Amino acid sequence: MNLGALIRKNRKERKLTLKTVAEKAGVSEGFLSQVENSVSSPSVDTLVSICAAMGVSAGDLLNQAGTHETLMVIHKEEWDDIEIPKAGFVTRRFIPPESRSIIDSAVIFLNPETSIPVRKNIKNGQEVLCVLRGSLELLHGDQTIPLSEGDAAHFYANPAKQYITNNGKEVTVVLWVGTA
Repeated sequence: MNLGALIRKNRKERKLTLKTVAEKAGVSEGFLSQVENSVSSPSVDTLVSICAAMGVSAGDLLNQAGTHETLMVIHKEEWDDIEIPKAGFVTRRFIPPESRSIIDSAVIFLNPETSIPVRKNIKNGQEVLCVLRGSLELLHGDQTIPLSEGDAAHFYANPAKQYITNNGKEVTVVLWVGTA
């Protein structure tokens, strides 16, 4: 589990806001957000201050960051649907955010007449889409690729011009895997 995700997890478990922890730790809210999203790394002194602001031992947090699960199993009844309001899709994540350090994965339920972009802040990321039910179009750069049930695509993410679109009348179900 990465350090930023552990900080976020501990902050949320204690029902603390970014603003509250940032103020107590003497850092900006933006910097703390960058730390939680693994965009910036805190110095040791700053990490100690952030942990103290949350009431967490920096040593314990670092020990947790050094360990990770080698196998995670999520049974069907344990899956949580995450609906993205007004976005036209639902996602089922296989693993929690704090455990996504190398790859991310989900089953996406894309409503008819809906289009969604690539993930934000992806640099040189690779993605795999496999259509489990229905059909969609993958817009990737200047190419539009139709994908039907059973089709798969493996590609480098193109944040500037990449979307998947369900032009059909039924919900399309897609297995998606991407590098984090």
